[in-house]
Amino acid sequence: MEWRDRIVCNPDILAGKPIVKGTRISVELLLGWLGTGRTIDDVLENYPHLTREDVLAALSYACEYMREERYVRLTQAA
Repeated sequence: MEWRDRIVCNPDILAGKPIVKGTRISVELLLGWLGTGRTIDDVLENYPHLTREDVLAALSYACEYMREERYVRLTQAA
């Protein structure tokens, strides 16, 4: 599955945040649900117009985004 088939950014929807294509459901919202311990089945129960593939695409998008992120180690002040 290619996340690019399901996740889009449109500056006119949610200020350009990545969303599930054809919805106003953001990747951020889905990650928030999953990050608090809810399951994919919980998400699908509350958003029946989404598919398991939509949720997995959001996870794949987030993974790729993080893979491309560059990090700088910060040292703590003494």
